Amino acid sequence: MKTIPLFFLYSFLLFTFAAAAQNKKSIIIKHADYSDINQAEIPDAVLLTGNIEAEHDGVLINCNKAYYFEKENYIKLFGNVIMNQGDTIHMNSRYAEYNGMNGFAYANGQVVMRSPNSMLETDTIHFDRNQNIVYYNSFGKITNEGNILTSKAGKYLVNEKKFQFFNAVTITTDQGTVVKSNHLDFYEVPQHSYVFGPSTITNKDNYIYTENGFYDVKKDIGKLIKKSHIIYDNRRIEGDSMYYDKKNDFSSATNNVKITDTINKMIIRGHYAEVYRAQDSMFVTKKALITTVTENDSVYIHAKRILVTGKPEARIIRGFNDARLYKTDMSGKSDSIHYSQKQGLTQMIGKPVVWNGNSQLTGQLIHLINNPITEQLDSLKVLNNAFVIQQDTLGSGFNQVKGQNLYGKFRDNKMYQIDLVKNAEIIYYMYNDDDEFIGINKGVCSSINLELEDNKIQTATLFVEPKSEIYPETELPENARKLRDFNWRGDEQIRSLDQIFPESELALDVQIQKESKIQQQQAETPMEIQAESIGKQQKVKSKTKK
Repeated sequence: MKTIPLFFLYSFLLFTFAAAAQNKKSIIIKHADYSDINQAEIPDAVLLTGNIEAEHDGVLINCNKAYYFEKENYIKLFGNVIMNQGDTIHMNSRYAEYNGMNGFAYANGQVVMRSPNSMLETDTIHFDRNQNIVYYNSFGKITNEGNILTSKAGKYLVNEKKFQFFNAVTITTDQGTVVKSNHLDFYEVPQHSYVFGPSTITNKDNYIYTENGFYDVKKDIGKLIKKSHIIYDNRRIEGDSMYYDKKNDFSSATNNVKITDTINKMIIRGHYAEVYRAQDSMFVTKKALITTVTENDSVYIHAKRILVTGKPEARIIRGFNDARLYKTDMSGKSDSIHYSQKQGLTQMIGKPVVWNGNSQLTGQLIHLINNPITEQLDSLKVLNNAFVIQQDTLGSGFNQVKGQNLYGKFRDNKMYQIDLVKNAEIIYYMYNDDDEFIGINKGVCSSINLELEDNKIQTATLFVEPKSEIYPETELPENARKLRDFNWRGDEQIRSLDQIFPESELALDVQIQKESKIQQQQAETPMEIQAESIGKQQKVKSKTKK
């Protein structure tokens, strides 16, 4: 080995600077304590040792030892290697290689790469300066302002300040949220992540699954748009498009929404829902429907707006505007419905009507009482101006009973007894055992007891000063065959689950399903574009609050 005197080293450096003046892409050796040449061991290379400083097209290089191949414009670096690219990339490693012809760098051994906002620790890095992309194919750990990202491989797009992963990546935020995916893009600023394919977002309180979504790890808010669901304690929330805000314990879902309450065996559907976890409440609209699953039957409640509040096993359901109720053997309508699970009480308020078989019950207020344990219907109350109408199955008339209040009893979810009290009146079409018409019984009394079988009136008993008379059909005029306030609403009766929805809600559903198909087709659109809507929504909300 031959050691070159120091003045030859200076001459060599001057030659390098001169060459660099002719070719801006040449690696410039700015300083080295020593320089050796050994053509036998390292052909066409100069061995540089000591404090080495080099530069190439804006990249500053420092190390303790280097092999410089001038003809190939290539350098190998050893020991405490440092590479700086302006204020964008700062990299340390034990070993590195740099190719001045194509701007490609390779670093190995305890590699630490820093950007203004993040630090990457891994074993091996490849840096393509022409495309400004950093690759690594070994386990890597990224620290970003309190967030920790780990993955088996990844790349960093310098210009976009974006990390991209295609294999087993995990983000752990300083708030305790964990994001896991096999395909994830993470922007250092403003700490946004975009997941593609099966992915989860979890913390101590919630679990989120999505196959296409956006998540702001700094603000803990997200938007999910494909096969997504959120689990809050005992509730599972699904929808075509979902919004999540951890700090406010809030989430919303749009289009084909389904909320499953596992404790109360309750399923809530609609096309828009808001869930407030801390308040144990949710709001549903646009073809809103609540299904309460029981052992023998299910109860369905629909209204334009439905609000569910209360702790588990003490839920309160409020349905507003054209509220409707349906079960196999009963249906009803009113302006609003209020249901208390703890009390087992359903209140129908505002022009209420209940159909039980072929019987219609109306009044100022209707209460349905069920057994909270068995959840079977136990009794019914109609308060103020109670009126029962039953269409005569053998003729064209109507059996009618009315009074101040009505009390009905159920057995196996079927009404078998009705009592009307105070100012009771009756019109009843009578037949013999051979179904031959006898006459029309019309009477008044203090109270009336009806016994029913298969939802048909079998007997009617009048109490306290009863006054009644049986009229032949020809002797009782048509206008006398109906009690005062008679109002038959049979054309409104809900006879199937499909009829629980008004035509306006069905038309809305058709429109929403068309929009939903388009949105799902657009689910592959880069989430960076879709996420912009979140920022716009937040601005609108803040202006509204002001």
